[in-house]
Amino acid sequence: MANLPSVEKRNRQSTKRRARNATVRTQVKGVMKTARQAIAGKDAGKTKTALTEAMRALGKAKSKGVLHARTAARKMSRLAKLANKKA
Repeated sequence: MANLPSVEKRNRQSTKRRARNATVRTQVKGVMKTARQAIAGKDAGKTKTALTEAMRALGKAKSKGVLHARTAARKMSRLAKLANKKA
């Protein structure tokens, strides 16, 4: 257990950050799933919208520091590749 005030504060901060990051990660996972389902479907308009939303969510997660820049880029690339293959 933490004995120093600075360590107690660090624990409070990390708990808040972990909760905030988990929310963003969950949101990104949901958007990615929706995009993959839209790509699997036949509707081109729906696919484009879902892909845009996924790219936006990944970019935001990257800029907030929730996802590493390369991880976000890799996920974006794979989604785009999948969409282009289906189109």
